[in-house]
Amino acid sequence: MSAQPGTVPAQSSVPAPGDFGEPSVAHHVLARPLAQTSLLDAVRDLRRDVEATTFPLEIAGVEEARASRARLVDQLDEHLVPRLTELSAPAVVVVAGSTGAGKSTLVNSLVGREVSAAGVLRPTTREPVLVHHPLDADLLSHHPVLDEVEAVAADTVPRGIAILDAPDLDSVLDSNRDTAHRLLEAADLWLFVTTASRYGDALPWQVLRSAVERSTSVAMVLNRVPAASLPTVRGDLLERLRAHGLAGSPLFVIPDVGPHSGPLTTAVVAPVLRWLTMLAGPDRARTVVARTLRGSLAALRPWVDELAEAVQDQAAAAARIARTLDDATTAPGDAAAETVRAGAVADGAVRARWAELVAKGAPFARLVRRSGRVRGSGRTARARTAAVAPLLRDLTESTTSALTAVGLRGSAALRAALTGPTAPPGGASVLARWPDGDASRAAAAERAARAWTGEGARLVRVVLAGSGADARRRAQVGKAVGEDALAAMVLAAAAGVDEASQAVRTLLGDAGDDVVSTLREDLVRRARAQVDLERTIADRTLDDPDLAADASSRLRLRLAVLKGLT
Repeated sequence: MSAQPGTVPAQSSVPAPGDFGEPSVAHHVLARPLAQTSLLDAVRDLRRDVEATTFPLEIAGVEEARASRARLVDQLDEHLVPRLTELSAPAVVVVAGSTGAGKSTLVNSLVGREVSAAGVLRPTTREPVLVHHPLDADLLSHHPVLDEVEAVAADTVPRGIAILDAPDLDSVLDSNRDTAHRLLEAADLWLFVTTASRYGDALPWQVLRSAVERSTSVAMVLNRVPAASLPTVRGDLLERLRAHGLAGSPLFVIPDVGPHSGPLTTAVVAPVLRWLTMLAGPDRARTVVARTLRGSLAALRPWVDELAEAVQDQAAAAARIARTLDDATTAPGDAAAETVRAGAVADGAVRARWAELVAKGAPFARLVRRSGRVRGSGRTARARTAAVAPLLRDLTESTTSALTAVGLRGSAALRAALTGPTAPPGGASVLARWPDGDASRAAAAERAARAWTGEGARLVRVVLAGSGADARRRAQVGKAVGEDALAAMVLAAAAGVDEASQAVRTLLGDAGDDVVSTLREDLVRRARAQVDLERTIADRTLDDPDLAADASSRLRLRLAVLKGLT
């Protein structure tokens, strides 16, 4: 691999370092500390909000959105934030390429000594190496790339640039591939190394496409080119560069010299080294930095727009799920109302307890004389009050049980609405995050049951204290029967005990019928509320800032600020 005359392409394919593009707003930022500070703040704000953005619903395109978000955070962390923080830091030149392209050998040859392991075994580059001039150490000291590389100082590296030997893009190790892509995000310039036998591989061109999209400065080294095929390979590669939007990128060709070990001679890499030396000049390095910075900032706009659209898709999916859940509450709510009106609350313990109370010799037996007068005195009223305590407990427990069952059926109906072929996109994600509502369901049912029995006692007091033509009779009923006993009777009637309804009608007339009807409908309302509670529990899975209707506005606001600054 010794250098030969003509290995550097014609001037049209190797522009001078300062010819990467016209100065832009990003370029002029280098000379405007106040503007730079504002831009840095805006980029930091964007980075914070991008990192905080999640995509909780598994819908179409979510994996791509998550990957795009991760890449954007890397781009902001590895390049934009550190570059804007220290604009005078050396330009980071990342030497990248496929397995066996000769990256490490090229870096060692440029530096003049072995600083990066090279060999025939793969993967050879286990730890990336960053080589810089000793006097540039302080400017690089806070760069995040130092967390992932071994930093080596060498006075043979021109001041103003730092050369980074990255792992193989197609390494057999996932960690190496991931590191290689992250380091490319940190680059101000890509020095892409390929060979005469590998330059047609798809992977390098996929990676280079992202450089074109972000206007990253790129140069290419075509390594190990047989002399016989040099014109053909070089011409084909130039055509590929033009086709991929890289017509102005420098191209260096190094011929194949056969087997060798150790760094190449200075003559072999002289064209590349001269070019890097020119590039290291203050004005030219700043031009490269500015061009890549400008491209990275411009690339943020469609990138963030795309993420904002993905966030909006999440919000739209969440709204559709919410509508589906709203619709799904109708059937269990109606079923709950029908269950209450059919007297299900009275089934079991309540009916059995009522039968005990009205049995021969029991406190409620022959409550009314044949003449229509109420049997009883203050003494019997106290006995009846004591006798109904178990009935009130049974009513509370039966109501609690019925409302809990209503909640369970409601939960099952809501969950079912999020499964199957008609389920809305993202429904499975909601089910996966669905909280355990057993405790809250049971507690709510018990509160509702106690409130309902308390409402029965309140309504009886209202009736007994009311005025009107039969006010005197109602007062006598209250004295003979007792308020608690009457409350138990009207509650049992509202729960579905027909005999209790007849007794209440006999004792209180139309007012009794009104109380029973009111309590029954109140219990229907509480049953529907239990279904609504299940809907509220489901809402907890959608209570996420990234699922709000205006969730995308946060990213769009950051984008608007950046547009104003660039």
